[in-house]
Amino acid sequence: MHAADLLSKRANLTPDREAVYDVGLGRRFSYAELNKRANRAANFLQTACGVVKGDRVSILAENSVVYIDLLFGLGKIGAIFAPLNWRLTSRELIYIVNDCSPKVLIYESKFTQKLDEMLPSIQIGHLVKLDQDTIAEGKTYNEQINLCSDLEPLRPPLDDEDPFCILYTSGTTGRPKGAVLPHRQVVWNAINTVISWGLSERDVSPILTPMFHSGGLFVFLVPLIYVGGRIILAHNFDPDESLRLISNESCSVILGVPTLFQVWMNSPSFPHADFSKVHFFISGGAPCPPALIKAWHQAKHITLRQGYGLTEVGVNCFSMTDEEALTKAGSVGKPIFHSAVRLVNFQGQDVPLGETGELIISGPHVCSGYWKNLPASAQALIDGWFHTGDMAHQDSEGYFYISGRYKDMIISGGENIYAAEVEAVFREHPAVADAALIGLPDPKWGEVGLIVVALKPDYIDPPGRADLLEFCRTRLAKYKIPKHVEFISSLPYSPYGKVIKDELRLRYLARPAI
Repeated sequence: MHAADLLSKRANLTPDREAVYDVGLGRRFSYAELNKRANRAANFLQTACGVVKGDRVSILAENSVVYIDLLFGLGKIGAIFAPLNWRLTSRELIYIVNDCSPKVLIYESKFTQKLDEMLPSIQIGHLVKLDQDTIAEGKTYNEQINLCSDLEPLRPPLDDEDPFCILYTSGTTGRPKGAVLPHRQVVWNAINTVISWGLSERDVSPILTPMFHSGGLFVFLVPLIYVGGRIILAHNFDPDESLRLISNESCSVILGVPTLFQVWMNSPSFPHADFSKVHFFISGGAPCPPALIKAWHQAKHITLRQGYGLTEVGVNCFSMTDEEALTKAGSVGKPIFHSAVRLVNFQGQDVPLGETGELIISGPHVCSGYWKNLPASAQALIDGWFHTGDMAHQDSEGYFYISGRYKDMIISGGENIYAAEVEAVFREHPAVADAALIGLPDPKWGEVGLIVVALKPDYIDPPGRADLLEFCRTRLAKYKIPKHVEFISSLPYSPYGKVIKDELRLRYLARPAI
């Protein structure tokens, strides 16, 4: 079955069941209504814009039901969904648009200025307004699709390996790459998630993360459509409003990033939030401090699981039970059902149990490679195994722990120091909001660690550099303890909660030696 069939099949099985509540629109859509919208979108793009199999279509807009229209409508006609990260600058977007060359760009009026800055440097056949503004003329997206048939569009022949969407990596270490997600990957991610996480038609999940990212599209959206659950779609994130939605809509499974969970805990609404219907929260996008996992359980007696996934291999690659989320805090669990995982050294050989190696993954949920980038594809996909670039180790009970990115490793005096391990220790200090480790050149050791620390603003007795280093002495081997500590008001984050270390390197490596 192609990913394009998921919504059509579900609409046939449970047409009248509520599928999506679009909070911004204040509208609820049944599966039949959702499928008709996708059909209208597909018919509009085929007839009015000339979109055919293989063409790319992009959107520059905040979360809305239109993302679902395009995701499934384009899939039905063999076209490729390539959403754009609206948080990027016009310069960054120009590179992505010129790389994937969309035939159609659908845009929200609030991004008109950004689009105007891009237009001299890009070529797009059709620009479609998502909403009406005071200047633009002509019909909006909704007005145009409402003129089209809601019957299933004419479908070209489709193969499991046909691209379903192109999602661009964050580009924190260079030019962003477009991961090509075929129909096969999308279907198997849904199957894996439903089976390994125990989802059912009774589950309800809010989308609080951006839908231009794989997390917003594939952690719960597609798996719950597959199984017949319900989605609460927020246009953007507001801590108090999202806590209210979780309660009022009886949400049962919730995705967030570590910063989001911390923001929730700091919200005045948190003590009164009703999580009685929640089965579990899951944290993704970046390592979640074990102290935060335990704090959530102590405050609300709710399970907060640590997830792991990549756009290229699927957003849901590991799983654990509620009990394991506490007893194995810091672990991502065990590999999902239809997946194979190995840890290898730099020669591609499996490392002994307990040692750190690169995490490589194989299975039907792995991407096809990178758009128009054969060298990067060949480097990542070797003999059916995707090399994640993440370092990990496995304990004697089979649980995996992410040690950090391969490129996020410092070699000091011949010893490997994994940034994620050091950062996790600093986050355990009650005064530390977050921390990030980078390497500084050193004439004796080659590299030494510089830890950049953001303290909690309301902490009564903030620690100094010596206090933090002393805190580490019983928790880290001596060679792993950073040689330098710098304080910062707030770390720079990507839209998905990852620290942008390139910005820290520019700030601290470009200045005179410490």
